[in-house]
Amino acid sequence: MDLLSLRYFQAVARHEHISRAAEELRVAQPSVSRTIIRLESELGVPLFDRRGRRIRLNEHGEAFLRRVERVLAELDDARREAADASGAGPGRVAVAAETLVQLASVLAAFRRYRPGVSVRLFQAPLDEMRRHLRTAEVDFALASQPLSGPGLCTLELVREEVLLAVPPGHPLAGRERVTVAELAGEDFVSTRPGLWQRALLERLFAREGLVPRVVCEGDEAAATPELIAAGLGIGLMPAVARRTMAERSPVAWLRLDSPDCHRTLTLVWRRDAHLSPAAQEFRRLAQEHLMPSAS
Repeated sequence: MDLLSLRYFQAVARHEHISRAAEELRVAQPSVSRTIIRLESELGVPLFDRRGRRIRLNEHGEAFLRRVERVLAELDDARREAADASGAGPGRVAVAAETLVQLASVLAAFRRYRPGVSVRLFQAPLDEMRRHLRTAEVDFALASQPLSGPGLCTLELVREEVLLAVPPGHPLAGRERVTVAELAGEDFVSTRPGLWQRALLERLFAREGLVPRVVCEGDEAAATPELIAAGLGIGLMPAVARRTMAERSPVAWLRLDSPDCHRTLTLVWRRDAHLSPAAQEFRRLAQEHLMPSAS
């Protein structure tokens, strides 16, 4: 068993597809297949269930993957720590976030302080952010939903109200407040499952024993106000969107009578991870630019 075999296994486990793993690794597909078969033979148990050309990670594979990810993350941390100690280059910072727009001011300041540092960004839903952290692919996750667990550190950066946006001619447009129960028959414009707007919408409705009727879902949250204004439905938007659009807002805004209709932006990192000087600087700037009390 060698490191290359473990990285091959990690890629196959992530994709649950030999060809896609081979593409990511930039190696021939037969090489990946042979490596997985050899690894299973060495371990004495199958790591995947195979049905024709499809493979799925089984319980042995899931248990093995957890250990492999821990080992590879430690090795990646050790490599970065050694590079920092030797002064080999300016380093890198990697960040995962559901939406990247919040990072603009932080990155602008970071570029001024650390102009040579390589910055890598991943746009990802919650589960993928968790995996990026676990495998040390990123130093930080910027989460708009609760992201906690053993070995994770969290720093709350900002907490803001989430509002209901409706088309200007909608019957609710003249109201200041509305209850969730009153929205039971409405069509909603939202993001796809897993992203914070959809998770919040489903949580608010579930509390009332309801399921929201989502007629439009996607990844482009910035398009939500225009789609609502076009009459496709109503939707949840953070208060910052109202402030940003100001007089140009194409929608009418209401408050929801629900105690936790808000979004909390949190910076998350692994407790035992090596944070380079550049990563520590990024964390400081995130606090400075995103925390109201720090501005």
